[in-house]
Amino acid sequence: MTSPRLDSDAALEAGLRALCDLDPAIAALVQAGLRPPLRKREPGFPGLVSIVVGQQLSTASAQAILGRLHAAFPELTAERIAKAPDAELLGVGLSRPKLRTLRAVSGAILGGTLALEGLADMPAEQAHAALTAISGIGPWTAEIYLLFCLGNPDVFPAGDLALQEAAKSLLGLTERPDAKALALIAARWRPWRGVAAGVLWAHYRQLKRRDGILAPR
Repeated sequence: MTSPRLDSDAALEAGLRALCDLDPAIAALVQAGLRPPLRKREPGFPGLVSIVVGQQLSTASAQAILGRLHAAFPELTAERIAKAPDAELLGVGLSRPKLRTLRAVSGAILGGTLALEGLADMPAEQAHAALTAISGIGPWTAEIYLLFCLGNPDVFPAGDLALQEAAKSLLGLTERPDAKALALIAARWRPWRGVAAGVLWAHYRQLKRRDGILAPR
């Protein structure tokens, strides 16, 4: 079964309806009023840059750095980043590891080993492999790009701690599942694992609000 891209509210609603048929626990959340937002990011180099910048940062911190980055580089391209001095990139708030990642991505694009515009036409596994072949791009970054920038409806970032915590709560588990265990659990949500991830993120935010903590997602 081929699912539509997650590029519209209609596609999201179709995914939610399918998930409700697949999993009573998700159905209970949806029937209680939970609706994950449609999360879309710009595809291509700017979108991948925003995901790299946001790794392990709060939304506010990531947005502040991205704002400075876009101010310094109105045309955010691989060519511009490749030519920029380290001091200019560090000056907007990038850490050295993220600077190295952006240089690796830029080099792969300019060298022809990474064609971001072609990833949408690849099977998810192949596109994931193309991204994670770049130094500094791990599974989570690749999965978030495929999900938010390309709208792949069946990508699931099982290594995401918020998803793990939400799954523990939703399924009444005694321990938080690790990435391997959560990937096995998520198989029940095919071919809408990306929508299931959105439900779990929304559930995680509910849990944190209930505990008096504003979650960063």
